[in-house]
Amino acid sequence: MAKQPMLKFVDVSRDMPSKREAGQRNKDFNEIYAEYADEKAKEQASRCSQCGVPYCQSHCPLHNNIPDWLRMTAMGRLEEAYAISQATNTFPEICGRICPQDRLCEGNCVIEQSGHGTVTIGSVEKYITDTAWENGWVKPIAPTAERDQSVGIIGAGPGGLAAADRLRRAGVQVTVYDRYDRAGGLLTYGIPGFKLEKDVVMRRIKQLELSGVEFVMNCAVGEDLSFDAIRGKHDAVVIATGVYKTRDLEGPGSGADGIVRAIDYLTVSNKLSFGDTVEEYEDGTLNAAGKKVVVIGGGDTAMDCVRTAIRQGAESVKCLYRRDRANMPGSQREVQNAEEEGVVFEWLAAPKGFAGDPVSGVMVQKMRLGAPDASGRQSPEVIEGADYVEDADLVIKALGFEPEDLPKLWGVDGLEVTRWGTVKAEFTTGKTNLEGVYAVGDIVRGASLVVWAIKDGRDCADAILGFLSDTKAVAAE
Repeated sequence: MAKQPMLKFVDVSRDMPSKREAGQRNKDFNEIYAEYADEKAKEQASRCSQCGVPYCQSHCPLHNNIPDWLRMTAMGRLEEAYAISQATNTFPEICGRICPQDRLCEGNCVIEQSGHGTVTIGSVEKYITDTAWENGWVKPIAPTAERDQSVGIIGAGPGGLAAADRLRRAGVQVTVYDRYDRAGGLLTYGIPGFKLEKDVVMRRIKQLELSGVEFVMNCAVGEDLSFDAIRGKHDAVVIATGVYKTRDLEGPGSGADGIVRAIDYLTVSNKLSFGDTVEEYEDGTLNAAGKKVVVIGGGDTAMDCVRTAIRQGAESVKCLYRRDRANMPGSQREVQNAEEEGVVFEWLAAPKGFAGDPVSGVMVQKMRLGAPDASGRQSPEVIEGADYVEDADLVIKALGFEPEDLPKLWGVDGLEVTRWGTVKAEFTTGKTNLEGVYAVGDIVRGASLVVWAIKDGRDCADAILGFLSDTKAVAAE
């Protein structure tokens, strides 16, 4: 094991140091921390066995060349490690922070499978990219040649931004339209700052702006600007709206005050991290401080909500999930983090209704797992006579998201959607049934991972480049 540098402690009983002395001590600490982080990254990277069949790479949606950038990190060649990482991943520092590595690369590490503990791939990925930013290795995009063709992207989330990055590198003129006041989509307003620091997202947005990508914010398509107007302005259009329609709860009292949507709760919390003043937080509507909080759901969004409530100073936080821990869709690492922070999980428990208005409790029915369904997953069944009431001042619905009805919302009758409401598009290219219109990310897949949205955006951009070249060739004939 690498030797850890010794930390320096300051005797706070002495007289207050001068600004210069304080600055020097802070510098010493930062240098020591940087040395420690560098040693840990090299130590972990050197554990990679460079196996002949890199399962870590094959289980990454982006097929990142993980063994090669681990090798470069172990050798101290961090700029080369970053270049390799950036070649296949538009936002490696983001994926390093929020990807469920335990289910993807790290969970399939050969060393992990042999029982010796995984190489901490995500942490190394985060470290080398943060180092790249600190050293100025990340530059604005500078295309070798500009093209006179343009692409409009609806949605400034990970899929749309990944497409924008790749198209801009090819010299395409790119405009991104988004309903929110800041770009980033769920990276900005859906994922808490303790998992993904907002300055990390904003510096990527700034990079794209400096690269010539135009952002049109506070623009609701179908209200502020029509889809046809966007389509008429650009040579191609990418739909990257994500899915924001919340799955709702039914039952007595489901409309009571104090029962809120996860997306609203998380958005307000993230706005606060930017220094915004939000009325719903100030008046207590979306503020967990001093309250008994119950979160309903078992995915990563539910984990974001329970951990945010803890940080807001909730009196208690409980999570209701209708299946057991083994069948929980969210990351097990996130569940463990939540438990360590004081969250109580009520497994095999589902809401039946709600007491009070404003809400004062959740009527819970206990469940058991019955026979497997068609997919092989055991279906929850109600245990009769085992109901109880869980006290609650704030109930957060985190049951997942569904697509909005885009053809109706945008007035586009010709856009084909699936029976689930997602846009019907080719998975390899994002091509829809409308000429020059593509779709990527959750609006095609349904609620999924950020890394899949990034892959879709990159693949779609490549397909659009082919389409634009073909269009130009036809026009020249």
